[in-house]
Amino acid sequence: MTSAPSPSTSPAVRERMRIRAGEYRGPTGPLAKGYVQTNIVIMPEGYADDFLRFCQLNPKPCPLLEVGTPGDPRLPGLGADIDIRSDVPAYRLFERGREKAVVHDIADVWTNDLVTFALGCSFSFEEALEEAGLGVRHNELGLINPMYTTHLPTRPAGPFGGPYVVSMRPFKPADAIRAIQVTSRFPQVHGAPIHFGDPVAIGIRDIGVSQHGGDAVPIYAGEVPVFWACGVTSQIAVMQAELPFCITHQPAHMLITDLRNAELAVI
Repeated sequence: MTSAPSPSTSPAVRERMRIRAGEYRGPTGPLAKGYVQTNIVIMPEGYADDFLRFCQLNPKPCPLLEVGTPGDPRLPGLGADIDIRSDVPAYRLFERGREKAVVHDIADVWTNDLVTFALGCSFSFEEALEEAGLGVRHNELGLINPMYTTHLPTRPAGPFGGPYVVSMRPFKPADAIRAIQVTSRFPQVHGAPIHFGDPVAIGIRDIGVSQHGGDAVPIYAGEVPVFWACGVTSQIAVMQAELPFCITHQPAHMLITDLRNAELAVI
């Protein structure tokens, strides 16, 4: 049984303990404001070097924050008490590129050859946008950020490749410029946008239909859609690689770390 966290425990630890105890299984965006959240990909060690190279070749969608030791569920660089087998609200289990199940704990499928990759997440730069007075539409509406598969190719490594996935936030043109300036200071969590304006130019045919579990948001008159590289790109890459077994987080259901968003800002 998981013991209750002390009242003096940080918000990040308190939320991880709730998730570990099975008390929370929803999207993590609203939780532990100010703390870094990460995308998660877990795979057998035999594929880890190629996936590491894939992330290094594609730092915009797959910015690496931590790589675990084979068989070790801890990620000490992100939090002293993290147990990756239980600290994410929802996991996707894949076999040969096909999703087999969504589960809330992976202790029963954990093996001593699994390697965990933690990738930066846009939740971190959204805090900076909001602090700059730039409203983030999906947060204002209590929704999950809209996500889309593009026709922009990633740079392949071994069996890993496929298209970019992007997340979108609408802004007026002057605010879009400011958003570019703000997010460029956070390269470890996707950094500046990769496109703004016409979605068809990057292969998005219907901006009103979000993918990957995200929600479509309204784009008002005088606004332009602004697109950032998204960590779900890594999930497309492992699906296309058709690994015999792989685990990822469910989109928007992230690992909450002990790092502060402000620590990732580049002056």
